Amino acid sequence: MGDVTYVAAGFLVGALVGLTGIGGGSLMTPVLVFLFGLSPSVAVGTDLLFAAATKSVATLIHGTTRRIDWPIVLKLAPGSLPAAIAVVVSLHGTGRTRVDPLILHALGAMLFLTALGLVFRDRLFRVGTRVNAGEGLPRTQLVLTVATGILLGTAVSLTSVGAGALGTVALFALYPRRLTPVRLVATDIAHALPLTLVAGVAHAAIGDVNYRLLADLLAGSIPGILLGTWGVVRAPGVWVRWAVAALLLVSCGRALGT
Repeated sequence: MGDVTYVAAGFLVGALVGLTGIGGGSLMTPVLVFLFGLSPSVAVGTDLLFAAATKSVATLIHGTTRRIDWPIVLKLAPGSLPAAIAVVVSLHGTGRTRVDPLILHALGAMLFLTALGLVFRDRLFRVGTRVNAGEGLPRTQLVLTVATGILLGTAVSLTSVGAGALGTVALFALYPRRLTPVRLVATDIAHALPLTLVAGVAHAAIGDVNYRLLADLLAGSIPGILLGTWGVVRAPGVWVRWAVAALLLVSCGRALGT
C-alpha cells in the first residue's frame, strides 16, 4: 500500500482517538497488523514511537495549563519504565517465531479489556468513587500505584495497548477524590509519554520500528486528532464508544484466532 494509505490510516486513528479518548495503540496496532500486514513486533515498536510523538504535544498543552499531577506520575514511573525495558529485553532474547504469536495473544487480551473499559467506562468510574483504593493510606496507595505502573509498563511494551484506556480506570480507582476528570486524563497522558518513549526506543534498538511508515502515520494523525477533538462535542459519544468497542472485539477475535 502507498504512502497515502498510511497517512489516511493515521488520520482515521487520530480522529477516533479525539472522539473517544482511548489510546491510539488500541486502534493503530490492529490496523498495522491486520490491514497492512506488519509483523506484530514491528507494529508494536512503530506504534509506540507514534504514540510518544502524539502524546508529547498533549503533555505540553496539559503541562502549561497545570492539569498534570506530577507526584502521581513520579509514583507510576519507577514501576512502569523498568518493567517496559525488562519486557523488551526478554523479547529480544526470544526467537521471532515465538515472540509474534505471544504478542498477538497478549494484544487480543488487551483489546478485549479495552473494549470492556469503553462499554462500562461510566459504571467503572462510579464504582471508583465508592471504592477507596488505599486513598488516605499513603503507604498502601504508593504500593498500589507502583504495582499499577508495573502492569501498565508490561502491557504497553508488549502490545502498545493499555496506557490510555486501562491507565485512566486504574488511576481513577486509586485517586477518586484527588483527580478530576480533566486532571485524570492529563496525568495519564503525562505518564504514558515517557512510558511509550522508553518502550519505543527499546524496540527501535532491536530493529522493531518502520521509520518511513511512522512518518506517514504522524502526518495524518495530527489533523485527525484535531478534527476528532472538535467533533467530540457534536458526535453522540455513547454510540461512538460502542462502535469502537465492536471494532476492538473484532480485532480481538482476529488476534486470538491467529
